[in-house]
Amino acid sequence: MAGHLSPDDRTAALKSALSRNDVLLEVLDRAAAMGLPGWYLTGGCLFQTVWNVVTGRPPASGIKDYDVFYFDDGDLSWAAEDAVIRAGREVFGGLPAEVEIRNEARVHLWYERKFGVECAPHVSAESAIDCFVATTCCLGVRLEPGGRWRIYAPYGLSDVFGLVVRPNPVLAPREVYEAKVARWRRRWPELTVLDWPSAPSRKGPPG
Repeated sequence: MAGHLSPDDRTAALKSALSRNDVLLEVLDRAAAMGLPGWYLTGGCLFQTVWNVVTGRPPASGIKDYDVFYFDDGDLSWAAEDAVIRAGREVFGGLPAEVEIRNEARVHLWYERKFGVECAPHVSAESAIDCFVATTCCLGVRLEPGGRWRIYAPYGLSDVFGLVVRPNPVLAPREVYEAKVARWRRRWPELTVLDWPSAPSRKGPPG
């Protein structure tokens, strides 16, 4: 669909594809109204909407939840994050999907306990997105004042539209990647999944 387009045209194609998912648009609008610092809608809801559009499926098909990241390092307590999460339940109430809100400034406090590897503190929501397990997942969208879309795609959009899943071994362990791609392949068998590299890489996204 967008394999041979310029970066600007791919950005337009992304907005067009995402705009076909009515739930996603509603989450964007409601998240913007919350005014969370440095927020993005991110995760599977974005690239999976594109996969659905490219493969002719209903745009919201198979999307488990909608992830909203924000970054507030002024208060790293669970109580502060929980207050935002509870407010979000009110804001996103009535939607036919689950919306998960997380303060990415707190990830290093629980990541090792959950995944078994140490996580350095993130410095922004963008730096958290940079660490997703596959480069295809490294994507964030938010609405700026006036309704303008801000798109963060450190690895570009070629793989997203090309249905290519490429590992990003900067943080999450191999078993997390393989579990996710096994689940994705069952729902989107058209995917091309690249193998986890034999030696860990610590390269970040291109500058």
